[in-house]
Amino acid sequence: MKPIKLVPDDTKIDFMKGRYVAFAFTLFLMAAAIFGLVTKGLNFGIDFTGGTLIEIRLAEEPNLSDLRSTLNQLGLGDIQLQEFGQERDLLIRMAQQEGGPEEQQAAINRVRDTLNQRYGEAGVEFRRTEFVGPQVGEELKRQGLMAVLLALGGILAYIWFRFEWHFAAAAIATTAHDALFIVGMFALMQWQFDLSTVAAVLMITGYSINDTVVVFDRVRENLRKFKKMPLVDLLNLSINQMLNRSLMTSLTTVLAMLALWLLGGEVIRGFVNALVIGIALGTYSSIFVAAPMLMYLRLRPSRQQATEEDAA
Repeated sequence: MKPIKLVPDDTKIDFMKGRYVAFAFTLFLMAAAIFGLVTKGLNFGIDFTGGTLIEIRLAEEPNLSDLRSTLNQLGLGDIQLQEFGQERDLLIRMAQQEGGPEEQQAAINRVRDTLNQRYGEAGVEFRRTEFVGPQVGEELKRQGLMAVLLALGGILAYIWFRFEWHFAAAAIATTAHDALFIVGMFALMQWQFDLSTVAAVLMITGYSINDTVVVFDRVRENLRKFKKMPLVDLLNLSINQMLNRSLMTSLTTVLAMLALWLLGGEVIRGFVNALVIGIALGTYSSIFVAAPMLMYLRLRPSRQQATEEDAA
C-alpha cells in the first residue's frame, strides 16, 4: 500500500513570505483573547466556584421560565437552569448554602422533592449530583494555574537543553500563545471552564510543543547540511519537508476528537472544543509563528549569505 499523503513531498510553498500577515493575525488573536478575559472573564464551573450541580433528564420538554421561578421560591439563593444536550436534559446550578454538608444535602433533597412533585418520580431522572466547597474551588484554581506554569517551564527547560536558546524562546512563546488563546476563547464564548478544560489546555501545550519540536529538529538538521543557505530559504525548506507529517497528525487527531464531540455527550463537550481548537492552532503556530520567530532571534545570522555550493 502506498502511504497516504495530504500534500506532495516536493512542495515549495513560501511560508516566510506570509509571515507578516501571520504575525498580524496572531496579534489579533491575542488581543481578542485578552479582551475576553478582561471584559467577560472565565465562566468557571462548579469545580472552581463551589456549590452544587444537579443534572437531570425529564420525561417531557420543560418550561424553563416556570421551572426556574418554582426553584427560586425555595429560598436557596439564585438557582440557574441550563439546557444540557437535548431539550429534556437540564443542569441545575445551586450556590453554596450556609452551614456544613448536612445543609448542602438538605438543599439537594428540597430540589429533588420539588422536581418529583412537579413531574412525578417516573418523570425525572437524576443523572448526577456534584458538590464542591468554595475552599476546594480556590485551591483548584491555584493548582490549575500552577500546573500550566510548570508545564510551560518544563517545556522551556527541555527545549533549551535539547536545542539552543533561540529555539527555546520561540517554542515557549508559541506554546504560551496557544494556551492563552484557548483560555481567551472560553472567556469570549462563555463556555464553562472547569477541570477538564485545564486538562485540555495541558494537552494542547504538549501537542503544540511536539509539533513545533518536529519542525525545529528538521531546521537544525538543515542548518548542519546547508551551512550557508539563507535562513529564509532554510526555514521554508524545513517546513515544506515536514508539512505532510504535521497535517496528517493534525487530521487524524481531529477525526478522533470529532467522534468524541458527536458521541461523547455534553459532559465532555467543552474538553473536546478546547482540543479541536488547540490542535488547529498548534499546527498553525508551529508553521507561521514558531519558525518565523527564529529569524528575529538571529539564529546563526552568519548563515544568511548564500554560496554557489548551497545553490547547487
